[in-house]
Amino acid sequence: RPYCTPPHLRAIMQGDEDVVAKFLSHVHYFSGAYNDVESFGNLAQELEVREANSSLLSAANRMFYLAIPPSIFADVIQGIDAKARAVNDGWTRLIVEKPFGRDTDSFHELNNVVAKHFNEHEIFRIDHYLGKELVQNLMILRFGNRIFEPLWNSNHVQSVTISFKEPFGVEGRAGYFDNFGIIRDVMQNHLLQILCLVGMECPASWAADDIRDEKVKVLKCIRDVDMDDVVVGQYGASADGTKKGYLEDPDVPSDSKTPTFAMAVFHIDNARWHNVPFMMKCGKALNERKAEVRIQFRHAPPPLFPGLARNELVISVQPDEAVYVKLMTKQPGLGMKLDQKELDFSYKHNFDEKTPEAYERLIYEVTRGEHSLFVRGDELDYAWQIFTPFLEKLEKGKKKCFTRPLAVWQR
Repeated sequence: RPYCTPPHLRAIMQGDEDVVAKFLSHVHYFSGAYNDVESFGNLAQELEVREANSSLLSAANRMFYLAIPPSIFADVIQGIDAKARAVNDGWTRLIVEKPFGRDTDSFHELNNVVAKHFNEHEIFRIDHYLGKELVQNLMILRFGNRIFEPLWNSNHVQSVTISFKEPFGVEGRAGYFDNFGIIRDVMQNHLLQILCLVGMECPASWAADDIRDEKVKVLKCIRDVDMDDVVVGQYGASADGTKKGYLEDPDVPSDSKTPTFAMAVFHIDNARWHNVPFMMKCGKALNERKAEVRIQFRHAPPPLFPGLARNELVISVQPDEAVYVKLMTKQPGLGMKLDQKELDFSYKHNFDEKTPEAYERLIYEVTRGEHSLFVRGDELDYAWQIFTPFLEKLEKGKKKCFTRPLAVWQR
């Protein structure tokens, strides 16, 4: 509700008072208990009144967005199915926000609850990174530009690094975060989805299941994570004491081992990516806000240019959307002095159009019934099969969670 206040909406809608007023006229608040089926019956009655008064709809559709704790998931699903589904040939669609469990068993438990009441075509498991412009552009970049696809394999690629950095800590959500940690919060979903799009084969079509089938094939090929290839840590207090460390947050247990930073190396054991490390790094209270994919190519062969810097293709997801290539060039002038420069394709310099927010795009796709930007159940199942074993080892203390002062993190 705070985000539906006129000042907040004016900032989003660039001060257009008429647009703000029109939007607010469609916003209504209904209060009920999650675990009371009759509350959902009362909600349905309220919806039916508003639907009957609308001149825009022949059949009213209902979309439910579940951004709720897993502990109340079953009650809400059952209440919607029993009492609040759309009527008169309208569709009912369910948007499910992460966390989708915290390991394989809890995911199966949640997924079984959903499957008991909703069909797969009614379920939209949302990962907002799939709605980001540059993440969507990965398939176009790969399969729509012939110059890249022949190089997109272990013969030419040295490594792939997928990074996520935030310059702030867990302020305001420490209670949630400590139960899940940075690996479950970011790596197992956002970064893994990007890895799938970078690593997958060309789908047969743009159909949702064709795309998701190829992502599943990648997940099935990921080998078990070697704990020697995992680093986890927590941010500590700043040296001057002005910024508190993670363990000083009142909602965090003083003996918590939950990581706020993690790095892990993954390998896709197939013909295309044999022995190419995919490194995923994510953390809070770091030096900047950034999400990017960095594909580093192998060294140029001898004999002309020994020891040259490697070429890189960088896809910047946020904050500045861009694609750039780092390549070697000769410096102007006499002699043969080489330098590495960037060919930069920046969105803000090439497009005038406003880029839709990720959630804006994804909610629109739900209204269209388009699943390609959403996570299928078997995708999540394979994702948890990858992450659950090494998460269990971390939680049993098989890997030390180190602490560094905030100033060190932010260098």
